[in-house]
Amino acid sequence: MNCIVRLAEERDIDALAKLDSLCFTLAWSRSSFEFEIKENLKAIYLVADYKGKIIGYGGIWIILDEGHITNIAVHPDFRNMGIGAKLLTDLIELSERRGANKQTLEVRVSNYPAISLYNKLGFKTAGKREKYYEDNGEDALILWRS
Repeated sequence: MNCIVRLAEERDIDALAKLDSLCFTLAWSRSSFEFEIKENLKAIYLVADYKGKIIGYGGIWIILDEGHITNIAVHPDFRNMGIGAKLLTDLIELSERRGANKQTLEVRVSNYPAISLYNKLGFKTAGKREKYYEDNGEDALILWRS
């Protein structure tokens, strides 16, 4: 897949909100993306741009020496093409350049494709958050990479 991964910009906010609602049952609002892109100095967001269309995105917050992955989303029509791996790899690299020598995230216990990707990139299960997801009370695994 020949797409460009670049820093998210203000012009991407609507596309990010639309993609998020397509990918997640608990989608972020447009105003959440607006805050993340325009105001959150701890946040880095990347987009996967294919011929001018946002087909994926990923975000991370840099807090001291840790990077907290907020979301990785890839449009359903473009999954299993390495886009999620590229976004996550680039986020890890950018966070390390900013001094985050470890990264963490939460993932639904039922999201086997994501868990497999995270494991391939060195994330290990460190715990569980019970009933973490509000939509169905599903547990989340806490993963760390260092």
